Amino acid sequence: MTVAIDRATGERRGERAPRPGLAQRLKNGYQRYWYAYAMIAPVVVVLGVLVGYPLVRGVYLTLTDANSLNSARTIGVNHIDATYKFIGLDNYKDILFGPTAYDRFWSHFLWTVVWTVACVTLHYVIGLGLAMMLDQKLRGRTFYRVLLVLPWAVPTFVTVFSWRIMLADGGVLNQVLGALHLPQPEWLEDSFWQRFAAIMVNTWCGVPFMMISLLGGLQSIDSTLYEAAEMDGATAWQRFRHVTLPGLRSVSSTVILLGVIWTFNQFVIIFLLFGKTSAPDAQILVTWAYQLGFGQQPRDFAQSAAYGVLLLSILTVFTSFYFRWLKRNDQLAV
Repeated sequence: MTVAIDRATGERRGERAPRPGLAQRLKNGYQRYWYAYAMIAPVVVVLGVLVGYPLVRGVYLTLTDANSLNSARTIGVNHIDATYKFIGLDNYKDILFGPTAYDRFWSHFLWTVVWTVACVTLHYVIGLGLAMMLDQKLRGRTFYRVLLVLPWAVPTFVTVFSWRIMLADGGVLNQVLGALHLPQPEWLEDSFWQRFAAIMVNTWCGVPFMMISLLGGLQSIDSTLYEAAEMDGATAWQRFRHVTLPGLRSVSSTVILLGVIWTFNQFVIIFLLFGKTSAPDAQILVTWAYQLGFGQQPRDFAQSAAYGVLLLSILTVFTSFYFRWLKRNDQLAV
């Protein structure tokens, strides 16, 4: 870089100022944005206590052989110190590659993937259909909106217990099927129908959120695009494919990601619908982790925590690839 000397002042012009060090940049940033730091500090502290510490503690437990027999506990006035020891990555090796790896992890992982894909697909397809219906001008549209949102507004445990009563052997659903001379499945006993029932109940609970989100996206699409497409002779399917779906791209990508994360970790529906041990083949990874940590004796805290870390890792990898895929598609669309 050429440096010129100002003859009048003798100062050097064009010379690049030295870059401040890290400590100086932090100090300048704090002096400039101290109010913002003060505002987010309480949130950072709360997240650190409620999320950060349990996460770090859980990761540490995965590297030990901690269970309910060797953990610290108090019995009456007597305190028993922890005796578990550090074993490194043995828990992960046992879960992923041990002699019972398929029965304890991979079978539940495959079912969790099937459960997630089926539920999110049904959520999106049904939710989009209902949203498109409610986006039309029809009589009683407000009433239909309130009616369709009710499954989401009702507490989940009330919904699941209601379905459990209806799916019982003498429940309403089997009574209706019997009246129609149709087979009456063992919804809560047979492995296949347990999985079918779990998907059905989760679809009932999850469709309203998808519907409301997509309805907001539909209402943000410029109506002149539909008018122009119709004037050009586009059919209803072509308008849906070339106007509706591209217009919903940003909303769809967000709700699908949220749906995958929520469904992959959907503990409440499986647990409340089947209980702790009544449906071993319908347990997804998160409920199986609970079973290891709290539903058996001795309670295996280390392996349960290892399942939690694996769940977090799977979702982190999926989210990373999902965002890359969206970014690549956006670049191709441009």
